[in-house]
Amino acid sequence: MGSDNISNFMKNSSLHVTNINRTLRNAKSEVLVSFIHSNSLGITIVTNKVFLQSDLQLIEKYVKSSNNIDTPQVEVSQLPQLKSYLKIIGIPLFFHGNAQECLTPNDVKTIIKQNHIFDNITLTSKLCVIKVSLKSDMVIIWIDIWDVQSSSKAKTLINRCFNVSKFITTVRDANMNPGVLQCKNCWK
Repeated sequence: MGSDNISNFMKNSSLHVTNINRTLRNAKSEVLVSFIHSNSLGITIVTNKVFLQSDLQLIEKYVKSSNNIDTPQVEVSQLPQLKSYLKIIGIPLFFHGNAQECLTPNDVKTIIKQNHIFDNITLTSKLCVIKVSLKSDMVIIWIDIWDVQSSSKAKTLINRCFNVSKFITTVRDANMNPGVLQCKNCWK
């Protein structure tokens, strides 16, 4: 939601908690809203237990029907998610065919947006493009995505191949990289 929506909604947050709880009780849900929190990205509605998709739809309907809310600015609501860590291999450093223009994270974002296997995938952080080795002209692209508890989004991507121009690339599973990724080449 936009910042205007957030501030308008948060002005009456205690009233919204009461109304959402009433809506959930009327639907015979066991979930209750404890409080509502806001940050620059939107609002977080904290509940007493994990709720179902049907509960989420009730809450989303309530938020969108609230007074002083610009409904088109309200994005899709989401259940809590976890991160999955992936890497894309098989892309050359000089992707454009020009030895002066290296592959950039913006190029990778464009590639991801254009490829159907990445539909419904949301990146959690910046992409990281790292050369495979000091003398190599190939790169590894590290991506972190939002996933569900069962990691089903990552499982559908792992070992999938797709074309990037004339190159065939593959998505692989990756380990969590705590902190800042460091390239071995940077330390030499």
